[in-house]
Amino acid sequence: MAKLFSNRKKFKTKKKPTTELTKFDTTTDLFTTLSASSDFLNYQETNNGAVYWVSFYRSLIDTQELHKSILSVLPTLQTINLEKIKENIPIENMLITSTPKEIKERIMKGEIAIRLDTNLDECLLISIPTQQGRQVDKPELEFGIISPQEAFVEDIDINLNLVRKRLPIPELRVTELTVGSLSKTKVAVLSIEGIVDQKNVNTVLQRINDINFDEILDGSHLAQMLYDNSNTVFPLFLNTERPDRISSALAEGKVVMIIDRSSAALIAPTILLEYFSTMEDYDMPWIPASAFRLIRLFAVTFSIFATPIYVAVLTYHYELIPKDLLETIVASRNLIPFQPLIEALFLEISIELLREAAARLPTKVGQTLGIVGGIVIGQAAVVAGLTSNILLIIVALSALSSFVTPIYKMGNTIRILRFPFLIGAQIWGLLGISLAAIFLLTHLIKLTSMGQPYLAPIYPFQLKDWKDSVVRLPFHLFKSRPKHLRTQNSVRQPKKEKSIVKKNDFNE
Repeated sequence: MAKLFSNRKKFKTKKKPTTELTKFDTTTDLFTTLSASSDFLNYQETNNGAVYWVSFYRSLIDTQELHKSILSVLPTLQTINLEKIKENIPIENMLITSTPKEIKERIMKGEIAIRLDTNLDECLLISIPTQQGRQVDKPELEFGIISPQEAFVEDIDINLNLVRKRLPIPELRVTELTVGSLSKTKVAVLSIEGIVDQKNVNTVLQRINDINFDEILDGSHLAQMLYDNSNTVFPLFLNTERPDRISSALAEGKVVMIIDRSSAALIAPTILLEYFSTMEDYDMPWIPASAFRLIRLFAVTFSIFATPIYVAVLTYHYELIPKDLLETIVASRNLIPFQPLIEALFLEISIELLREAAARLPTKVGQTLGIVGGIVIGQAAVVAGLTSNILLIIVALSALSSFVTPIYKMGNTIRILRFPFLIGAQIWGLLGISLAAIFLLTHLIKLTSMGQPYLAPIYPFQLKDWKDSVVRLPFHLFKSRPKHLRTQNSVRQPKKEKSIVKKNDFNE
């Protein structure tokens, strides 16, 4: 376990400050504080001479259930006491307690409190939380044409249901934790017992328990606190909104984290090549699936290196350009007053501005701005002599290639990597690009995800795992799970016993 934490910044676990902003000595003090909020109702009722109080947050409870199952029953009772109320209300989840901390936590989760005037410190808590949220819809970021059309929502129970429908086995283990002293965010850690390496599960649980932060609003916040190395632009956990991808990762022996109020789950550990594969790769024959993966890898390489190579060649290495092509390039740059670097940065930054603006605007307006803005600005820049039409084509193709990456966070990483390579190309030409590539490769070799090599199966080299990395081979070759995951049960396809029946017997 010590090695798993050797490359990451550890959280302080010696002394944790209290997670409560206010401590309540009595239940009366608690309800006095809660009543200061406008959406907290605390009113008095009388029945057969008995006085009781009903208290709840109207924004957290199901008001229809309140009137149907509780308020309609209380006036019919001949004797008013908490035990009698508990026996007559047709709701399962009820508790009688006088602990202020427990009362506060349950009220904040959508429970109502009933107190008798004779003992205001004791409460009957009844759970009737409201179920607000959107319904299961199609994936937005990982959209597929022939793959299942279900995506996670912001409710943790619905998301768990989507996973269990795909993996209806008792070995699927769910461990729930709570993080964030203010947000009280629920995190469900999923794994398949008997397959997953238990060290990975223990590492995830330990790191989550070590988090001491006040607010965790999304899975991306949690992921950054669990990374082996926080000083990297590469995502070390895979964010996905697809339940089928989650079930596939669990079957491989990985650990999954589903976060309440987040529409994306986290998969760990991950490798670099996983960010260039889609679930549709498994829904089509292996030959086109492999071809599309290779196209994505080529597109990413082109997106990173195309513009820096243009800058390096025009700045230092004219002799590498064929004579006929050189005449065309010189003609296109005849009236341009800037160096190739300034020209490239102008176009790259313009593209990034358009992408950010399109992402922040409403969908229809953003799409129009991206298309029209790109055409107008590009054409105007060429006519004004600020850039050459050849570089405009290269930058446009580079931007288009970055969209091929199926995982959004990896796409952002590709966008950022182009700029260090541009600077290296301007300073040392192709040597600068080579040095930047060496630094990038060294960084990738050092990276780990939950202690597992990020570049597997390329480094360390594992030939058997290439069947589903750079290419996707036929399913009958998927006989074992990825070696770098060190699963307890690595067999995916048991060997078939030799049959004594001849293949042509059914045709006779």
